[in-house]
Amino acid sequence: MKFQYHGFMDLDALLARRVRDLRRARSLTLDQLAELSGVSRSMISLIERQETSPTAAVLNKLAAAFGISMAALFTTESSGPEPEPVARREAQPVWTDPASGYTRRHLSPARAASPFELVEVVFPAGASVLFDTPVRPAGLHQQLWMLEGEMAITHEAKTWRLAPGDCLAMELGAQIRFHNPSMQPARYLLALAGHTRQKTP
Repeated sequence: MKFQYHGFMDLDALLARRVRDLRRARSLTLDQLAELSGVSRSMISLIERQETSPTAAVLNKLAAAFGISMAALFTTESSGPEPEPVARREAQPVWTDPASGYTRRHLSPARAASPFELVEVVFPAGASVLFDTPVRPAGLHQQLWMLEGEMAITHEAKTWRLAPGDCLAMELGAQIRFHNPSMQPARYLLALAGHTRQKTP
């Protein structure tokens, strides 16, 4: 399934270009990026050629290899006029993980000079996602504020059950598991701070 970005660009195309541009900006070959990220060379090639829809787990590994947050992969880096400080709802990128079905809405204005980013997540009942990233850049912080439903977050061998109104703060580590243990969808807000928007030269 493809989603529109700013009304004219689907996110598979955006992700393909971002991965390719970030790799080239760092002078990495496909083999080198595969070794850094733990994602196979063939998978990276398919993503760059827009021949597959990457999962959240794969995007997380690629973002870690580039030293940025996963949210930054959905941010355009084009030059142009000063960006608007408001991201209208109809212009916010919405992406669905093809593996789990969870949906990310990127709330922060594109290209905004901000030390943090906001993401709204809707997580299906019973779904799970494991972010397994052995090498993750230090200094990436995240807070999760539950809005509806419940989630179980496992981070560094500890599990927290979160209900509406609860807020969990953590520095992103090597392995994080998100799980919705209930029979209803969950909705929460993510605030990310740190090296979230490292740009290409």
